[in-house]
Amino acid sequence: MSLVGKTLAGSYKDILQADNSNNGITTVTKTIKDGEGNETSMSLSDDNLGIDPKNDDTTTAFRVRTKGGTTVLAVDTTNQLVIASGNNVNTQYATFGITNALTSMVINTHHAIPFSAIKNSPDTSYPPAFGTGTDPATTFTTAEGNGTRASDLVPMLWHVPDAISIDSVTSIEGADTATGDTTRMHLFSYAFTSGSTSALASGTLLAHNSDVTNAGSEQAYKSIWTVDSGAVTAGRVILAFFRSDSINSDYSINITVKYHLT
Repeated sequence: MSLVGKTLAGSYKDILQADNSNNGITTVTKTIKDGEGNETSMSLSDDNLGIDPKNDDTTTAFRVRTKGGTTVLAVDTTNQLVIASGNNVNTQYATFGITNALTSMVINTHHAIPFSAIKNSPDTSYPPAFGTGTDPATTFTTAEGNGTRASDLVPMLWHVPDAISIDSVTSIEGADTATGDTTRMHLFSYAFTSGSTSALASGTLLAHNSDVTNAGSEQAYKSIWTVDSGAVTAGRVILAFFRSDSINSDYSINITVKYHLT
């Protein structure tokens, strides 16, 4: 639109203004309005620019695009997210992993995998077992004994101090002999009780991969997991599990969890 040749009466509704008693832009932030007094989502002062939706929150309250139309930066006020180059700006990664181990693994049993932030290589002679069901057990009790000691469980725990949302999970596995097994993996969150033998409760399935028919040590396998329930509340712990239908090989496993704070 151009104002050339138009009268004030014929164009004032399209003119943005600060509604500031003819004082213009000052140190006080003012909502920008049109010539008829309707508020926009923008407020302005000589030092501040604000974006405040007036009717409803939106997934695109603020947006920066390239000339070709690709969104580079977006502020989502509905979900309270800031997206830059297609990713949440607080995107982070966590990993679970083990090297050529789980030597005491039991057939068709869900065994916990060490959380990779644990310094040094944890002893995995007796990895905690979480049952033989379709999914890992939803509770775990610690006790004096192989695979149930607190010292066996702690290296497997990723404690989440703040609420997060899991965006994706990817894994790579490799066998150590010429004959492999059919394997599967899961990611679970649990309520953790400090100082109690009832250490883990209220297990929730977060993600899982499809069965991998592992042909043995001559190739590695990558899985892109299904995220079943990405939300994890603050204070819970997350564990990763590995299960196989036979024990022809020991395995090296690398699991990467992409997530963001919520």
